[in-house]
Amino acid sequence: MTGCRHELDARVGGGYRMSLFYPPTERTVRGKTAEREDMVGVRCLELVPPCRIVESVRFVTTDPAFLGEMTLTVTFGEVPRGTDVTLLFENLPPGVRPEDNDAGARMSLEQLARRFE
Repeated sequence: MTGCRHELDARVGGGYRMSLFYPPTERTVRGKTAEREDMVGVRCLELVPPCRIVESVRFVTTDPAFLGEMTLTVTFGEVPRGTDVTLLFENLPPGVRPEDNDAGARMSLEQLARRFE
């Protein structure tokens, strides 16, 4: 997937809106917002540098299976030779399978690790 950030206000009470786009090589994708797009509105609930970020995340959608507010807590821990990053998702909408969400989170963390290795 590729991403596009539409707006950003990086402070508690602020947030951001972004879209993730599925690649054309994936044939059976139906995005939550549009045919190949998942757009989210995110509100920053807590910032505790350098340890923790808590966000409220909502898909921009009309599909009732993806409505609702989930919480994403990101924690950062110092480890030898780097940083341990943990993502915790709570209150997933009913249309989001936890195993799919976990797989996507793992892929994101792997890409982040590769970027900084």
